[in-house]
Amino acid sequence: MSTLQQQFNNDGYVILRDFLDKDLINSIYTEARKIFAAQIKRVTGKSVDIDDKDAFENAMFEFFEKDFNAFVNTGKTVQHSFSLHRLGVDPQIERLLKQVGLENPIIGARPAMQFNSRFLSKDGSKHWKLDAHQDWRTGQGSLDSTVIWFPMVDAGADIGALQVIPGSHKTGLKESNTSGYQGGITAGINDNEFIQTEFKVGDILVFSAFLIHQSGNNITNNIRWSVQLRYNNLEEPTFIERGYPMAYIYAPEKELVTPNFPSVEQLQTVFS
Repeated sequence: MSTLQQQFNNDGYVILRDFLDKDLINSIYTEARKIFAAQIKRVTGKSVDIDDKDAFENAMFEFFEKDFNAFVNTGKTVQHSFSLHRLGVDPQIERLLKQVGLENPIIGARPAMQFNSRFLSKDGSKHWKLDAHQDWRTGQGSLDSTVIWFPMVDAGADIGALQVIPGSHKTGLKESNTSGYQGGITAGINDNEFIQTEFKVGDILVFSAFLIHQSGNNITNNIRWSVQLRYNNLEEPTFIERGYPMAYIYAPEKELVTPNFPSVEQLQTVFS
């Protein structure tokens, strides 16, 4: 067993410094901002420089307030970018998963990109700041389900980088309030047990889906842009015995999202 796997098994996580190429991360970050910029222009009328962080993120906040549904849909759209999906199946990622013990890794859920800020919150909702939870509850895959998390901007305590409890992956699945996006753990947790993680662009956090973790508190005026990748192990015995359960459900809308669309004329224009 490698030293990396020993540390992972013992603590439930490892932080690998300068693991990902910064240009690769920036390509994902750039593609996401360009997608948002197109809708920002449509909704607010503003053409914003995606590299002017404060101006761009203020425009994000304005977009959020003016057209919440479009903001949510744009947030979902960035999850489907080619650059993000290419990273999720990169050979470098596959080798890393095998190094921490997943003999035959497979994608557990599509890649997720998050943009966390108190200014991207409706009616006092805390969905931007997740309470203590275990990712396995929403995935329910192999017992060695593994998550890779990394920010696309430098991230420390002030911008709300993740906080983790070392060794908590071996203490069982905790009771949880599952009414929210990520059900918070209802059993008592000592806040002093949490370790604050810190990252430079290129660093990654690899952790067990059973590790108890939570969002830090983003006290800045900026957005914590991050990516999460989830994987299962096809060789894990209980995953095989349970018939490869798939707790994530992706389903189409039953009705047309845009009523009376498209017209014959619109289709003829596209295919002329």
